[in-house]
Amino acid sequence: MPTVDYVSLDAAAVRTSIDVVSRATSADLAKPTPCRAWTVYGLLAHMATQHYGFAAASRGESDPELWKLRDLGDDPVKAYITSAEHVLTAFAEDGVTERQFALPEFGPGLSFPGHQAVSFHFIDYVVHSWDVAKSLGTGVTFTPDVLAAAQTVAQIVPTGDVRLVPGAAFTVDLPWSGDDPLDQIVAHLGRSPRWPA
Repeated sequence: MPTVDYVSLDAAAVRTSIDVVSRATSADLAKPTPCRAWTVYGLLAHMATQHYGFAAASRGESDPELWKLRDLGDDPVKAYITSAEHVLTAFAEDGVTERQFALPEFGPGLSFPGHQAVSFHFIDYVVHSWDVAKSLGTGVTFTPDVLAAAQTVAQIVPTGDVRLVPGAAFTVDLPWSGDDPLDQIVAHLGRSPRWPA
């Protein structure tokens, strides 16, 4: 039985993402992000799609079509918040961490134990909250327990050539000697804490 409550940690990360995304205006949507070549709009579309994909996986659904990038319509911020609330509801169901999650983005036919799948989602939303905050020129804050868990999960993410494969979740890790835990996390997962410098 897993001892780390990734459902609660993930909920904290997702709620933080809602707070950060809520600061975005229509003028921000075309701005660049630290996340590859995505604009803020592209990043929000990716984030929303992932929310719906993980929520579907938590219900035992495995159709790869569920993971196709979604259009956010006329109000991307509202669409993002709706997607975030959707995954929060899905992950709050009893027994979610004991289920198997089919995650086609990791490879055809691959599935993972629920607690591990939720940890994947958790680290994504710690990092993507930082991505959006950086893009908006603002900050993001997490509690020490969220940061400690995120550091642990980040260190488990494979490094090396696997990060060079097209479609890899994270790019190569960057050397970083600073003391800030969030900076350490994002550097390990391929972002420069000094972005956009």
